[in-house]
Amino acid sequence: MTITILLLGFLFGAILQYASLNKHNVISGLATLDNLAVAKAVMLAIGVGAILLNIEIGLGFASYHVKPFILGGIVLGGLIFGSGMAILGYCPGTLAISLGEGSIDALIGIIGALVGGVVYTLLLPSISGILGPNLGSISLNSLVGTNAIFYVLVFVIGGLFIALSFWLHNKDKVKGFKWLYSGIALAVLDAAVFLTAVADRPIGASTSFPYAADLLTGITHNDYFPKVHKPGHWEVIFLSGAFLAGLIISLIKKDFKITLIYSHWEQFKGKSAMKRIGWAFIGGFILIIGARMADGCTSGHILSGGMQLAVSSLLFAVFVFTGLLVTGKLFYRKN
Repeated sequence: MTITILLLGFLFGAILQYASLNKHNVISGLATLDNLAVAKAVMLAIGVGAILLNIEIGLGFASYHVKPFILGGIVLGGLIFGSGMAILGYCPGTLAISLGEGSIDALIGIIGALVGGVVYTLLLPSISGILGPNLGSISLNSLVGTNAIFYVLVFVIGGLFIALSFWLHNKDKVKGFKWLYSGIALAVLDAAVFLTAVADRPIGASTSFPYAADLLTGITHNDYFPKVHKPGHWEVIFLSGAFLAGLIISLIKKDFKITLIYSHWEQFKGKSAMKRIGWAFIGGFILIIGARMADGCTSGHILSGGMQLAVSSLLFAVFVFTGLLVTGKLFYRKN
């Protein structure tokens, strides 16, 4: 099973790397609306994936794994996660890929994320009150039921997401269609991971950070660690595969390069190494705090949950992009 998870992670890393969806310039470029590749690929993947996944679930080959609609966690966590994503320029899943390519700021972000995982574990008992109320696992399927109307709505909503991705492409300053192929491939990969015969779970990344951090620090005797143990262990192996994809493919393509400061950061924040290191740590820390409050991240919540047409995940996406764009507007201002 470990080899299978590694392979799935490798494919995940290769898909994102193909269209540069893991790179700092691309993700931070979304925060300033200079590059819409990530938004286009995610929208397309949700649209295509919603159709694929709901059909395979209807045929009995997979099952739903809808995250609960924890209102406070979704709203506050989404805003915080989006802010951390803008500052850091990476998502939890893309950190591993970019580290494999030689990105030092990704390494600093991982360290910040691990610290964030420990802090969240320690703070959870005192902040649990602001995360609620828990409205349950709500999705289109739970609201409508499995019937003809449900499948019509799946195709209509899926089609709308696909159309929106092409509308964004027309607005994008950056052209090319690698985002299109990567978006379709992400949908197929995530739908495959959902299969009972493969992993019977969605793709995810952020749970690996509190799991690994709590193990490293020995903070495992609490109510939170048992909840993240199983998914966190899976995701550590999955992200190891993504790291290998980043490393191996960049070495084959001869574009592996130790890099701390990328052009988009330099354009707005200059060449100071200490400034980039400090903000990368803060961004990684904030990123994981937000992800854990909402119980998911870009891959586990927005992509995987969006494909399930889960209310919690779609609302999380709205607040993530709100936090991302507001932070981008305030943070990335030229001197």
